[in-house]
Amino acid sequence: MSSAQELIIPLSKIRKDDTSLVGGKGANLGEMIAAGFPVPNGFALTIYAYDLFLEENGIYSKIFALLKDLDVSNTDRLTEVAKKIQAIIKNSKVPQELIKEVISFYKKLSGFMNYALVAVRTSATAEDMPKTSFAGMGETILNVKGEANLLEAVKRCWASLFTARSIFYRVENKIPHEKVKISVIVQKMIQSSVSGVIFSIDPVTNEKDKIVIESVWGLGEMIVQGSVTPDRYVVQKETFKILSKEISEQEVQLIKIGTETKEVKVLKHVQDRQKITDEEIIKLAKYADRLQKHYYFPQDIEWAKEKNKLYIVQTRPVTTLGTVKKETKDNRMPGLTPVLTGAPASPGIGSGEVKIVRKNKEISKIKDGDVLVAKMTSPDYVPAMKKASAIITDEGGLTSHAAIVSRELGIPCVVGTKDATTKLKEGVIVTVDGEIGEVYFGSIKKVSKKPEIPESISLLKIKTATKLYVNLAEPENAEKVAKLPVDGVGLLRAEFMISGIGIHPKEAIKLKKQDDFVEKLSKQIEIFAKEFYPRPVIYRTTDFKTNEYRSLKGGAYWEPKEPNPLMGFRGAFRYVANPDVFNLEL
Repeated sequence: MSSAQELIIPLSKIRKDDTSLVGGKGANLGEMIAAGFPVPNGFALTIYAYDLFLEENGIYSKIFALLKDLDVSNTDRLTEVAKKIQAIIKNSKVPQELIKEVISFYKKLSGFMNYALVAVRTSATAEDMPKTSFAGMGETILNVKGEANLLEAVKRCWASLFTARSIFYRVENKIPHEKVKISVIVQKMIQSSVSGVIFSIDPVTNEKDKIVIESVWGLGEMIVQGSVTPDRYVVQKETFKILSKEISEQEVQLIKIGTETKEVKVLKHVQDRQKITDEEIIKLAKYADRLQKHYYFPQDIEWAKEKNKLYIVQTRPVTTLGTVKKETKDNRMPGLTPVLTGAPASPGIGSGEVKIVRKNKEISKIKDGDVLVAKMTSPDYVPAMKKASAIITDEGGLTSHAAIVSRELGIPCVVGTKDATTKLKEGVIVTVDGEIGEVYFGSIKKVSKKPEIPESISLLKIKTATKLYVNLAEPENAEKVAKLPVDGVGLLRAEFMISGIGIHPKEAIKLKKQDDFVEKLSKQIEIFAKEFYPRPVIYRTTDFKTNEYRSLKGGAYWEPKEPNPLMGFRGAFRYVANPDVFNLEL
């Protein structure tokens, strides 16, 4: 716990109970560092630094005079006032006392005779308002270098508290402007030469004694996009022995050049090399094991490597846990040689007629029971994916869109086959084994489109201290899952339902079809509520990334192209920036 009235605090000294001083983002980073995980280091300018800046420049009264009686429904006036306030902040001087501290902390972070590249982010907090979220209100400035540039970036972060959308949000939610404070987080940039993901269990088979690691050259966004096939390493828990390694050739990578993210060729002599050493594989596996124990739940972890050092960038719970029925290979395709092999992304066996989808507009060709074959899928493919008996892609790994959605839907899937769209012909019958990552010509008798939930189930009724909730996304699964001895739905995903509606929410509003959008979403949510009544159903509001929203009808008009959508405009940021869209869900 930090002491009161400090202007700047190292992240290493921040704890989870410092939220009121450095905001939620700063508090969480500090907690991770305190737990011993290699999170990129940095420091936080507290709300006291912000207060000192306002007081020293005598601009507090100017700002709130402009905000007094402001009619936020008058867009032109709102924009004008927002620009005036931001100009006042940006043109004001940072107090000498604070300048000295910022430079001192920056020098310590940079090292002797060096100027570190840093990320400068806001971390907002509202005093006495613990139930209000201010995430995403402010600005993030990446690749900031030098003392003068850092001070300007700090002022930009402070000024972002008074963007038109932030002012509008506070007024609409009856939050006094003076109650909202802002901290600024300065954190060392990770210029990753290699990056990837770790699962602290096998996300395909749900085997708890395995840790799965994926890696690519450059920035990790290519894993999320599914635009390259990553290396895949499997490690045994407890012994931390490497059980298997699948090395994938990678021709292109995303890297930072100056302040921009660019796609460049991977050097020829390393394209087919293992991305990280065996020692680094084991080290990452041990981090994953510790994170699971720290959070008491299997984790989906993002990591990056810079100058031979590994960093944990983010961690979240694995959300696709389930029971996987074990099958022997002899019961599948005895005596046959696979025509394609790839990464097993979603377990099960599915047979059907090949339908190759090269563009979004071709998804209508997929009929019930077809095998969907594509270079890679996007959210626009979800309606077709629901009909497919199996899915095959040229590219991608375990965290690609095709893999994640297939596991959610319970559809067999093989990703990263490299040439499925060229080797397979339209109309050919194939069988896909999603558990071992193989594709065969012909059909078999045993076909598993989706794991079946029995109509009646006989289980011991054991009273537990912990309530058991399920994660759901598909309305068609509600009836059967509701028959299981569970206490309710702990997380009802919105993304699949909205993808099924098929239109970007802002486009629906523009076309004055928001009532139709709301009605369709409401009917789908109602299915879950009826089936589980009187048990609770907890709805999780959307967390679409820009690349996912762009694929919906009208999405290209409303969504920016981001170099790293995973860390971009999503989640709570959207709720604040687009309250009209958020209201459609509410």
